[in-house]
Amino acid sequence: MDKLAKLICLSQVLLVFLPFALAGHDYGQALSKSILFFEAQRSGFLPHNQRVTWRSHSGLHDGKASGVDLVGGYYDAGDNVKFGLPMAFTVTMLSWSIIEYGKQMASSGELGHALEAVKWGTDYFIKAHPQPNVLYGEVGDGNSDHYCWQRPEDMTTDRRAYRIDPSNPGSDLAGETAAAMAAASIVFRHSNPSYSAELLRHAYQLFDFADKYRGKYDSSITVAQKYYHSISGYNDELLWAAAWLYQASNNQYYLDYLGRNGDSMGGTGWSMTEFGWDVKYAGVQTLVAKFLMQGKAGHNAPVFEKYQQKAEYFMCSCLGKGTRNVQKTPGGLIFRQRWNNMQFVTSASFLATVYSDYLVSSSGRYLRCPSGNVPPAQLLSLAKSQVDYILGDNPRGTSYMVGYGRTFPQRVHHRGSSIVSYKVNPSFVTCRGGYATWFSRKGSDPNLLTGALVGGPDAYDNFADERDNYEQTEPATYNNAPLIGILARLNAGHGAFNQLLPGFSSAVSSSGPISIEQKMTTSWVSNGRTYYRYSTVVTNKSGKTLKSINLSISKLYGPIWGLNKSGNSYTFPSWLNSLSAGKSLEFVYIHSASPADVSVANYLLG
Repeated sequence: MDKLAKLICLSQVLLVFLPFALAGHDYGQALSKSILFFEAQRSGFLPHNQRVTWRSHSGLHDGKASGVDLVGGYYDAGDNVKFGLPMAFTVTMLSWSIIEYGKQMASSGELGHALEAVKWGTDYFIKAHPQPNVLYGEVGDGNSDHYCWQRPEDMTTDRRAYRIDPSNPGSDLAGETAAAMAAASIVFRHSNPSYSAELLRHAYQLFDFADKYRGKYDSSITVAQKYYHSISGYNDELLWAAAWLYQASNNQYYLDYLGRNGDSMGGTGWSMTEFGWDVKYAGVQTLVAKFLMQGKAGHNAPVFEKYQQKAEYFMCSCLGKGTRNVQKTPGGLIFRQRWNNMQFVTSASFLATVYSDYLVSSSGRYLRCPSGNVPPAQLLSLAKSQVDYILGDNPRGTSYMVGYGRTFPQRVHHRGSSIVSYKVNPSFVTCRGGYATWFSRKGSDPNLLTGALVGGPDAYDNFADERDNYEQTEPATYNNAPLIGILARLNAGHGAFNQLLPGFSSAVSSSGPISIEQKMTTSWVSNGRTYYRYSTVVTNKSGKTLKSINLSISKLYGPIWGLNKSGNSYTFPSWLNSLSAGKSLEFVYIHSASPADVSVANYLLG
């Protein structure tokens, strides 16, 4: 047995003791579960085809005290309040996922369920918008709700309804709801034309209301400030709504609105490294860049090019190839904040996924980063790496999607899942009694919150599966909404847009005259865990001698041979001083995850 073979055998023995996750994920199964989560979040009268059977009817008198029917909609997270702004963003992102990848969802049998998830939200928004300039933006009060730990079916908390109107404006709330209605109108255009037209009519009215009577919604609905404070203001939502209304109507007015207001409202000025329910600029910039690449900009092209520059700033930052890059955990997860960080992971990954496909559809363009041109496949690779981390390819070897994989959170910060089902025991659970009996339990939740994506680990990949750890164990609808689009895209594999997905036979990247090709050469199973051997070939494609090189390698969870580690990077092995023109060097590593990220940090030709 040669020396390398002996090392590989030894590594198999060593690796079985390390908490690495199984590689290779069932994206179709994850897609099904992530859509199912929305049924657990339903408020109102549950339909006969309700699949989450431990839930029952709830909030059946919502809006009654205000003389309006507000039964329905979604609970945003682990509580029982219906917050309008994150609910609308959830519906917008669900719709965008279907618009881009509905065919892929249909091929896996999930399109019908995805459409139902959107319609559950839009049916509620229609009720919440009884007059052109009136929109109900919250039912329930976060303060009284958080004082109690009760099933939705047992709520005794205040169910007051809060609204915006011309005297109490909320352009961000009305704008996001307009975007949701417009995006959903595209979704239902063919399957339900009359419903689609109704949604578009509401979207027109809501945009006009948002644009004419300007103000921040949480200045009018002040009870939302502690929970969904609008830090970014409303300009991003006005641009966001205009972009979706243009997509839905093809009306030039909305395209010109984007061109006319891009500079003054920040669409061309804000360089973003986040995207979510509050800050929409990166989403706007991505959509406008698509309009530009589709040749629809017309006289707005000079302004739209500035939008696109900002969109690409966001993409490059996520890839770590920009001037101000996003933070990542040692395991490679995008990290922005301790509290429900996963919302930013899925939203950013969705933008990377669609922008990758927009570039491919636009005559194979490259992403322009400060470090040089980047092939679109690297954006898709980034999204895949984030999804794989979520599903278990991480230092803890745990899935952060409830019900997916062998290890996942068992004590979710969620009232409904943590209390015995109303159908199993209908005995009333009191406001404080729920805390004493159920919240404080150390055992697993009695109801499986299948598909819920929890808040996730901290900046160092640490995670505590504890019910009172709401920063990490609370799920949210807006975590899942962007994820279903990415999962549908990844599940389609090579069939969608013909991009080479990493984790297949090989992945090739290039940094100027240096190319890197990775291949998985063999695999084996030891103690129920699958390990992979990856061969990586670095080739000097220049006409000069490569005097030195520094390689950056992240998401490497196993041993490596054929390179010398120097600080945080890797250099030529001790037996090699240089690499002649056209020559290659090979190194190998073993771990139980997808390929590591290998890139050229710097090099010297002579």
